[in-house]
Amino acid sequence: MKTIAMTIAALTLATASFSTLAATEVESAPLTLHSAGIVSASSNGDLSTLQSKLNAKANAAGATSYRIIGASGENHMYGTAELYK
Repeated sequence: MKTIAMTIAALTLATASFSTLAATEVESAPLTLHSAGIVSASSNGDLSTLQSKLNAKANAAGATSYRIIGASGENHMYGTAELYK
């Protein structure tokens, strides 16, 4: 049951728009952009903290967009995102 709740929460965050951040989070691979690698992050906080850390890593890598491809954990969150340029 926790896995389902975490998946729903991750999908909700994946569709949220944070206009103040430079890299744009997308739901699927953009057709006009190329994969530029994968980043990972971890957080002792919640899913939004993890999403912010993945966004910061995408910005630092110069990505124009990123897609969260995995998020898991209970008290300690882990996540990965694919970067696009």
